[in-house]
Amino acid sequence: METRNVVILGAGGAGLMCAIESARRGRQTLVLDHAPKIGGKILISGGGRCNFTNLGAGPANYLSENEHFCKSALSRYPSSKFIELVDRHGIAYHEKKLGQLFCDVSAKEIVEMLKTECEWAGVEIKLGTQIEKIERLEESQKPLRFRITTSQGVFACESLVVATGGLSIPKIGATGIGYQIATQFGLELVERAAALDGFVFTDKDTASLRELAGLSIDVVIEAGGKRFRENILFTHAGLSGPAALQASLHWYPGQKVEVNLLPELQVFDWLMAKKKEGNRSLVKNLLCELLPARFAEKFCALYFPSDQPLPQVSEKALKAFCDLLHAWDFVPGGTVGYSKAEVTRGGVNTDELSSKTLESKKVPGVHFIGEVVDVTGWLGGYNFQWAWASGWAAGQVV
Repeated sequence: METRNVVILGAGGAGLMCAIESARRGRQTLVLDHAPKIGGKILISGGGRCNFTNLGAGPANYLSENEHFCKSALSRYPSSKFIELVDRHGIAYHEKKLGQLFCDVSAKEIVEMLKTECEWAGVEIKLGTQIEKIERLEESQKPLRFRITTSQGVFACESLVVATGGLSIPKIGATGIGYQIATQFGLELVERAAALDGFVFTDKDTASLRELAGLSIDVVIEAGGKRFRENILFTHAGLSGPAALQASLHWYPGQKVEVNLLPELQVFDWLMAKKKEGNRSLVKNLLCELLPARFAEKFCALYFPSDQPLPQVSEKALKAFCDLLHAWDFVPGGTVGYSKAEVTRGGVNTDELSSKTLESKKVPGVHFIGEVVDVTGWLGGYNFQWAWASGWAAGQVV
């Protein structure tokens, strides 16, 4: 049996950041991962350019049963700290929109940066390693507290860090092992769900909107009391795009999703002005001036199939249709699921952990960081910032 001060399970963003900080403090640090390479999720993020943080990342951008839990880590390791690290490694980046920072060239640069920092700090990494069993050691074996049996040997350590991520994107190796470990140690879990994920249409009317696949519209979308202004994208399954993904984080099965299709304009006033001018166009043709023609024609076919020219349309019918344009709602059949979801909502209940150290209150010496914890960020670099911040926080104390 080999011994280390710290064993970290997971070579993703949170695990690697924790390892760097731990090893810098002189702690013998070993990272174990079943994947064949480090940073798998980093490599595929942001279309291969990694949206590695957000300039405005703060507690308000995260969902958790305890909205205050993430404050400590985020305040001590803000996005500016990670940007300093990126700058030191000479990685070129740009702000795409809404504070989202992307690499100019490739996400591989972020992985290489973390790998280099690990090498400089003396971190040991073992890949292709399956975790077979985790046990707590007897008091008599202190300071060693945990024994980890793996496909590459048995390791004992003082501090164990679970940075195994969530259930999203299993094709790159996501598993539920982190939740299994939490359950083994008696920690409560918040129900998990795929999040930052597209909606699936099932209703007869909305299902026909799948014919609009590939069409994008700038909207305001609301779910679970939260509103977002970005594009939606119609797909063969339902609704995707940044706005839909943001809304999915706050949506729960059975709830409505509401969409304002024309947030910049009071459509009723606009159409009434056209009516007073004597415009004799059909409503669907006028709507083509405001929305993509393919969408306007389909939407009118579903909700306003009138062949009357504008002057013959009653003011009441026009008002009802305009209200619908500003508050079109539907109940999704669900989301696409973990295969496409950016993250997993829910996880280890934050009541079980110290917000300063991410250490279990019930089991001293075991820490949970990153996506495995019930802290889920919005789309736009926020989840990576939580990975860096929570990894950094645990790395100061393990």
